[in-house]
Amino acid sequence: MTVKLINSGFILLLVIVFSGFFSCSRSEPRIVHGFMELVYYSGRDGIEERITFFVLSEDDDGIENLAELYLYHDREGLRWSIGSEDWVNHTEEGVTWIGSRSIAIQGAPLPRGVYRAVLVNKSGERSERNFTFDTPQRSPYAFPSFSFSEESYTVRSQYPVNHFIFYDQQGRVVDVRTLSENEGLMSDLRPAVSVRTAALWAEDPELQISAMTEAAPIR
Repeated sequence: MTVKLINSGFILLLVIVFSGFFSCSRSEPRIVHGFMELVYYSGRDGIEERITFFVLSEDDDGIENLAELYLYHDREGLRWSIGSEDWVNHTEEGVTWIGSRSIAIQGAPLPRGVYRAVLVNKSGERSERNFTFDTPQRSPYAFPSFSFSEESYTVRSQYPVNHFIFYDQQGRVVDVRTLSENEGLMSDLRPAVSVRTAALWAEDPELQISAMTEAAPIR
C-alpha cells in the first residue's frame, strides 16, 4: 500500500481556509409571519389611509443583524423602504415584531391586492414573502368621534371594538383602555394623573381596519 504524504503547509492552508469559512458562515433572514392593517386618520384634506405593517423575523445573528425592510406593490410599481433606524420595534409576549405604522400614498388611497415584503440583513442576504391586502375599498363605518365633559364621556362609533389611548403632556402613551360601553363616567376610566389628552382608536379585527382620531384634552 502506498501512502502519500501531504505537505504540512498545505494542511495549514486548509485549516485556515475552512476555519474562515465556518466562522464567516451566514444565514439569510426569514420572514416567519406578518400582518397588514388599514388605518383611517383624520387629515387636513379629509380621511387618509395608512397601512400598519409588521413582520416577525428570524436571523441567526439576532434582530441587530437586520438592516432593511422593503414593501412592494409590484402591480402599481410602488416601493417603501424602512431602515433599521426608522422601523418600530413592537414586543409582545417576548417576541419582537418590526415594521411601520406609516405606509401611505400622499393624497391617494392605497392599492389592494398582493404586497411583497423583502427583508435584508447587514450581510446583504435577503428573503421575501407575499401578503394579500384585501380590505374593503371603503370602510363600512362612519369615522368615529368622542367627547368629554367634566364627569362623563361619549363615544360615537359603529366599530365593534373601541379603545381610548391616553397620552401625557409630552405626547407619550400612558395607557390604553378598551371600552365596554360607548358612554360612561370619567371616574370609570380612572386615567392616571399624568394623562393630559386622549384619542379614540376604533377597530374591526375581522376586516383588519381601524380608525384613529386626533387627540383631545381631557383635563
